[in-house]
Amino acid sequence: MASPIVRGQNFGSTELVTATKLQNIVDSASFKDFDGSTEVFNVSGSEDIGTCVLAGGLAVKTSTGQLQIKDNGVTLAKMATQADQTVLGNVSGGTAVPTAVPIVGGTGILINDDALGTSDTKGATQGNIKAYVDEYALTYSGATGTFNSTTSYADLNLSSVVGSNRAMVIMEVFDASGIANIFFRTKGSSVIYFSGGNNAGWGASATALNTTNGGGTIVVVTDSSGIIEHVVDVSRTGINYVIQAYQKLA
Repeated sequence: MASPIVRGQNFGSTELVTATKLQNIVDSASFKDFDGSTEVFNVSGSEDIGTCVLAGGLAVKTSTGQLQIKDNGVTLAKMATQADQTVLGNVSGGTAVPTAVPIVGGTGILINDDALGTSDTKGATQGNIKAYVDEYALTYSGATGTFNSTTSYADLNLSSVVGSNRAMVIMEVFDASGIANIFFRTKGSSVIYFSGGNNAGWGASATALNTTNGGGTIVVVTDSSGIIEHVVDVSRTGINYVIQAYQKLA
């Protein structure tokens, strides 16, 4: 049976054996280069057959279908190189041969930094996390405005500040052309204020107004377009507001 090793020294039938020639057998020996042949050799019995595939390498077919290597026998330096920012893995969704998978990118393990990301199977990058915090964190505003209010519900559009989306708004409301109780709600809500009392029983979305900076801080949620509604028990003009902070809601 053919050997996978190229001898380091050949001998003629009557050639003298010397110490140097014996050393050459070992020192100059090498594995055969692949030449398309099917030379095989017995490894540990009739089931285990090896074939020369590359210089210095072997393909081994064993009874278990495995090439056995001692623990820690393959160093990183002996592994194939791969592109930067990739890892060895399988993201095909099924069983497949591992490939060099990008760490970040559309096909990568992590989601792109410049997107919030909605994947159920990919991890978030530092950029994803920052983008999410920037998008949904409680944000100081300081934006101001003035509006009039009547005894019928009317819109107050805050989308230029909070965006055309649902948001929680913390807002100072003060001053008016006269004393009044004012109530706010999400646009489209059916909640109405209790007409038998005053703003003290209307919760965090109501306050009392007067002509000398009288007012308070209210908390209200906009609709999906950034709009809230307001109403007073007595029609008033010149009502001021300051948006102290807001938070976009997912």
